[in-house]
Amino acid sequence: MSTLSTQRSTSALGGRIDPRGQQFAAGITAVVLIAVLLLAPSPAGVALLALQTVLFAVGAGLGVQRTPHTWAYRNLLRPRLGPPAELEDPEPPRFAQAVGLTFALVGLVGFLAGVSIVGLVATGFALAAALLNAVFGLCLGCELYLLIQRVRPVTS
Repeated sequence: MSTLSTQRSTSALGGRIDPRGQQFAAGITAVVLIAVLLLAPSPAGVALLALQTVLFAVGAGLGVQRTPHTWAYRNLLRPRLGPPAELEDPEPPRFAQAVGLTFALVGLVGFLAGVSIVGLVATGFALAAALLNAVFGLCLGCELYLLIQRVRPVTS
């Protein structure tokens, strides 16, 4: 997520997050989703997508700070890196997890219903978003969150 996007985002929560952790998580997610696409519609591919769906649900429901990816980044990688140049609001990535959860659920239902094309397309969309974040630091769900915040009517 860009610095400008981070500055525009506001949150009632404290506990800002290291954006490098989100890129790390997106990289792991991309690897899992690639495996899903290579294995689908086999039971192994569907099981991997179910696991990824649960991980998205944890990130969306409990916050990205409570995912296994964040734990791994915080304990294994971050100690080897310097401090981040900036920290970000956790709410846009949390919303992005909800978007990922939606695509993963649609994909999972598609595979389980025997409509593999729906599963493949939904998984492909989730993979594209994960790759954009992992490779370029562009979080589509975060940008969507910020766009919604800008156009949402202000209530007093």
